[in-house]
Amino acid sequence: MFRSPARRLVIAAVTLLLASACTSTTEDAPPDESPPDLSAFHEQTVAFEPCAPYATTAVDEELFADERLECARVRVPLDYADPEGASGEVALLRIRAGGERDGEKIGSLLVNPGGPGGSGMNFVAAMAASNPMWTEGAIGQRFDVVGFDPRGAGASLPRVDCFTDEEEDREEGFHAALETDVVPDAEAAAEVARRCAESVGGDEALAGVSTRDIARDMDVLRAVLGDEKLTYLGYSYGTELGGAYAEAFPDRVRAMVLDGAVDPKRSADELMVAQAAAGQEGFDRLAEECAAEADCPLGGDPARSTEEFQALTRPLRDEPAPTADGRGLGYDLAITGTLAGLRSESLRGQLVEALGELAEGRGDGLLALSDLINDRGPDGRYRGLMDAFTAVRCMDWPRSTPEELAERGRRMREVAPILDDGRPVGEDHHVCEAWPAPPTRSGPYASGEVDLPPTLTVSVTGDPATPHQGGINLAEALGGSLLTVDGAQHGAALTKPHACIDEIVVDYLVALETPPDGARCEL
Repeated sequence: MFRSPARRLVIAAVTLLLASACTSTTEDAPPDESPPDLSAFHEQTVAFEPCAPYATTAVDEELFADERLECARVRVPLDYADPEGASGEVALLRIRAGGERDGEKIGSLLVNPGGPGGSGMNFVAAMAASNPMWTEGAIGQRFDVVGFDPRGAGASLPRVDCFTDEEEDREEGFHAALETDVVPDAEAAAEVARRCAESVGGDEALAGVSTRDIARDMDVLRAVLGDEKLTYLGYSYGTELGGAYAEAFPDRVRAMVLDGAVDPKRSADELMVAQAAAGQEGFDRLAEECAAEADCPLGGDPARSTEEFQALTRPLRDEPAPTADGRGLGYDLAITGTLAGLRSESLRGQLVEALGELAEGRGDGLLALSDLINDRGPDGRYRGLMDAFTAVRCMDWPRSTPEELAERGRRMREVAPILDDGRPVGEDHHVCEAWPAPPTRSGPYASGEVDLPPTLTVSVTGDPATPHQGGINLAEALGGSLLTVDGAQHGAALTKPHACIDEIVVDYLVALETPPDGARCEL
């Protein structure tokens, strides 16, 4: 219903979610006005309980059964300019610190896995189940580890829910696309705004779903968790969220690890083009490795791998590949699944197998990879990641004209021919053009104009989603340290055991010790 059939240049993400573009925060109140009184929110009592009722997917239901986890909801204003008005609730999941000696516990470590709209509750629960560092190592001993679902997403209330699961399966809603901000015409844009506003209870609530407001929610969480200052770990879009918090509350920052940085020096369109180029670079690296194998579905000549890929995927524009569940694999989801597989070293083998399946006429492998990114569970339930993503970005990003969108599409195809479906670039409309309020920001999300304690940015040289230069630029903007990681994946800090990375990140979070200039690790 709302897809643009001419083009949907898609980029996906796995555990560490979609990256995003850049604009800046504004002041809480004009200089001659006192800020609103938020004491009722900062001083509220939060009752933690078992996490089972907070599950929104079948995966959550399994993870949240872990008795080490406890969950709650924290009340926040829907409009921070009117804290006595309507309120919402931010859901959070906590693993209590294991340290028993007096003074061993430092405080809370607040975690955001990316997005916008990524579930910090699911991410922290998954890390607790797979990585002992989060429960038994220095992190788990010294911190209450807290993941939260940002306003509008997951178990938080109200939740942006613009499309049903059945509509999502028919590709009538949003998907994890690089160009999530396009619809065919003005009528489609108006219908999207109407649906999204209706799902959260009206225009006012929808206008409050922005990075700026989520950063303010983080400060409420800091206060109710009993922390004088914030200790934070953010991945991908979570780096932008951390930067927005630092700009708004610089005197309330204890420590920040920002991994897979969104580049604060790029505009929204510049970032999308850079992400497309990074995706192509990741594909080219995969093609080099694959070409050494006799049965590589991209052929034995890396110079022709993009052409081979296009030959596999372009027919899906007109005829989806069959899948066992009957949904079929269309062109958009094939590109989504491909770029998802490039995000993680552990998924690249699965991607090659999926491309081999497609060469044989089956789409199940790529559909499974795309489901990871679109946050579709095995039971067919969607968490609503992309609805929340769109709502946040409609309140963050400037709104482009059809001509500007077409020019951006052409630039993206030039730098990433794997995203070229072979059809002319049309003049679509901006999905946010009928949104109930204008964007809240207009410049870099991290201006470098505030004094901060030392921060730590982690940046992978071959990151296929958030290019390495973004990490360099963010560390510079924040006046903080940079850890460069040689490798090719999206994000690296504490996601799986790695002695070099773990030692630097843990020393910083625990003892506030930053690495020397030029610090480097290798995956």
